[in-house]
Amino acid sequence: MSTNVSAGNAAAPPPGDAELRSRRVFASEQSGGISDEPIYAAIEQRLAELEATGALLDFGAGTAQLTRRLLMTKRFRTLAAADLFARPEDLPDPITWVRADLNDRLPLPDASIDVLVAAEVIEHLENPRAVAREFFRLLRPGGKIVLSTPNNESWRSLIALLVRGHFVAFGDTGYPAHITAMLRKDLERVLAEAGFMGASFSFTNVGGIPGSPSRTWQALSGNRLRGLRFSDNVVVTAEKPRV
Repeated sequence: MSTNVSAGNAAAPPPGDAELRSRRVFASEQSGGISDEPIYAAIEQRLAELEATGALLDFGAGTAQLTRRLLMTKRFRTLAAADLFARPEDLPDPITWVRADLNDRLPLPDASIDVLVAAEVIEHLENPRAVAREFFRLLRPGGKIVLSTPNNESWRSLIALLVRGHFVAFGDTGYPAHITAMLRKDLERVLAEAGFMGASFSFTNVGGIPGSPSRTWQALSGNRLRGLRFSDNVVVTAEKPRV
């Protein structure tokens, strides 16, 4: 038995390449290309704890605020930054800029990076499993990944889910920049499926109070309330096996 579908009910055709690129550019611009200071500080702390060195790629560098900070540490032999944005005019010469759609394969060789940083990026991308496989491709054996994303398991985000029906960073005001919400279990699975091992989590230990996010749990408690339920962002690290 055949079924006729009226024109009014027909599904819209998939977007063409130009329309898709336009959407991604718009979403990228909505993000502003910059993250908050606690996120940068937490990533820098993890890199120091890992004693990370060698060739570093800032994947989703935005306006390259974090890349510049990492350059100042003099810890890394080379620094590259990738984003859909054009190279910032004031970017220091030692930083290599790769302009590319982060949803796609980067024009970089396999196993060419020792450390990959992705600060507040994965929530902007359409397919976290594909991007995790790209991370794995880019890293050398023994290479490390350090990425951050909104912490959807904080009290603030869980309350928003109960009251509003969405995690706090994934409402209408964050769309279409924030499109992929992930929990720790999702991150563990995605990284493990890509081939990474040893995923571990840390937190920014800065988190807004539900309904009044300009006030933080830390200020209210004398910095005693920290970790999973009281941080707006989570940091995950993992390693590509050496063999």
